[in-house]
Amino acid sequence: MSDAVAASGLPDDADDLRGFYFRELLRKSLTKVLLAIEVVVAGVAGAVFLGPAIGAAIAVGALLLGMLVVFALADSHSEDAFFNVYGEQRNLVVYGRSRLPEATPLLRKGDDRYAERTLEGELGDGVKGMLALYTFEEETTDSKGNRQTNYYRYTVGLAQVPECARFLPELYCQRKSGLRALEKLEDVFRRSKERVKLESEALDQRYEIFTATGQDPNRLRQLFSPTFIVWLAESAPEKFAFELVGGNLCCYVNGHKKKADELDTMRAAAAAVATRLREESLE
Repeated sequence: MSDAVAASGLPDDADDLRGFYFRELLRKSLTKVLLAIEVVVAGVAGAVFLGPAIGAAIAVGALLLGMLVVFALADSHSEDAFFNVYGEQRNLVVYGRSRLPEATPLLRKGDDRYAERTLEGELGDGVKGMLALYTFEEETTDSKGNRQTNYYRYTVGLAQVPECARFLPELYCQRKSGLRALEKLEDVFRRSKERVKLESEALDQRYEIFTATGQDPNRLRQLFSPTFIVWLAESAPEKFAFELVGGNLCCYVNGHKKKADELDTMRAAAAAVATRLREESLE
C-alpha cells in the first residue's frame, strides 16, 4: 500500500486522493522550478512584444495553466492509487489500457475500441471474470469535411459461461429506449433476432429481450424465473444490460464507474447473471 493511501486513508472514490497528490506535487522542488520558468518566460516574452501590462497578464495565465497541468497529474495519480487499492482489497489484478475480446456486439462497436483499465479475478462466488472501463470511438465527417471523434464509455463485467452455449447461443437483454409503438417496425430490421415477450409488465417496461431465431422458448422462460425477473426489474444496477454470445457474457452500464460501491454493484450484477445462466444450463 502506498504512503499516500496510508496518509489519507483507504480511498473509496477515484478522486479521494486528488488533493493529497496535488499538494505533494506542489511541494516538489522540480514542480516549483518548472512553474517559475514557465511564468518568467511567458511574462518576459509578453512584456517585450506586447507591453508590461499584457506581459503580467500572460504570466498569470501561464501560472494558472501550469497549475492545471499539476492538477491533471494529481488526478491521474489519485485514480491509479484508488484502483490499485480497490484491486488489492478484493484480490483483483489491475491492468492499464488494453484490448478486450470482441466477443459480443458491444465489444465490436466503433472504429476503435479499448479498455482504459481492467480488473481481473473473482466477480462473485465461483464466477471468475473481469471488470473493465471500456470505450469505443466513432469518427464522423460533416458536410464540410470536418472530422470529429465521438467517445462512448461503459463499465463492463465479462465472464465465461460455456455451459449455456449449446441451449442458449445468443441472448440480448437491453434497456428499453424509444417509443414502444415502434417495436414492430424495429423488429423488421432484426431479421436474425426474435423478440422475447415474458409475462412481466415490470420487466417489459425496462428491457427489450432478443434471441437468435429458432431458440427454444421453453428454456428461455425457465431462465427468466420469477426471482430473476424481480432481480432484473428491481435490484439490477441503473441502466443495466447484458449480452450473451457463444458462452461469452458481457454485462454493462453507461459511463466509467470510479467509486468502490458502484464497482462492487457491477461485480455482483455480472456474477448474478453468470450464476443464473450456469444454473439453468446445468438443469
